[in-house]
Amino acid sequence: MIYVGIDIAKDKHDCFITNSDGEVLFKSFTISNNREGFETLFQRIKSISDDLTEVKAGLEATGHYSYNLLGFLLDKGLPTCVINPLHTNLYRKSLSLRKTKTDKVDSHTIAIMLMSDLNLKSYSDISYHNEELKSLTRYRFNKVKERAKLKFSISRLVNILFPELEKLVPTIHMASVYALLSEFPSADAVANAHLTRLSNRLSESSKGRYGKDTAVMFRDAARGSIGSHMPAKSLELKHTIKLI
Repeated sequence: MIYVGIDIAKDKHDCFITNSDGEVLFKSFTISNNREGFETLFQRIKSISDDLTEVKAGLEATGHYSYNLLGFLLDKGLPTCVINPLHTNLYRKSLSLRKTKTDKVDSHTIAIMLMSDLNLKSYSDISYHNEELKSLTRYRFNKVKERAKLKFSISRLVNILFPELEKLVPTIHMASVYALLSEFPSADAVANAHLTRLSNRLSESSKGRYGKDTAVMFRDAARGSIGSHMPAKSLELKHTIKLI
């Protein structure tokens, strides 16, 4: 069996290749993080064995820096393990008492780890899909957090520009209210809006739920509003609604 340890970095990767007998087939060498570097690594592996089932590569799960090389190796049909950095660190410390806390996990360590740990499983389609699901879940979580912040900003801006509006609707975070504020982003703008335009805007965005009566109610409230006339805040409100 042939073992390929790969130490991932941003611009380059260090590699080490050995076999089951502990014979060093390629001592530590560096490849660039590009197509040429990837092909160099693969050709060195192929120069040792044409049977890729007899080869196992391993690299640490170091975030996005490892994705491209991992994808390349898998596309080439090379069994590849993605190892938890905590696992590699514990293994490194177990190798020698002379190692210190600051000693780095390198490609040699990863290769030896592959050789000695038969429980390491190759990256699979299930691993890929799990990683994709984790990525999408993280992305959605971040977007929901961002949206919550944007909604808070809208509430703050409406309290400055048209504070009476909040008491006229179930919530200001409605498509119809957002549509209204996108075009008329202040009490002053609503107060001076043409009633027909105001009615049509509300009717279109609420699918007929709100019409002329609601438009009149909004305009009357706007004409008696204590809201400030601040063009900069109005621009911020329109932009925040667009972001949501």
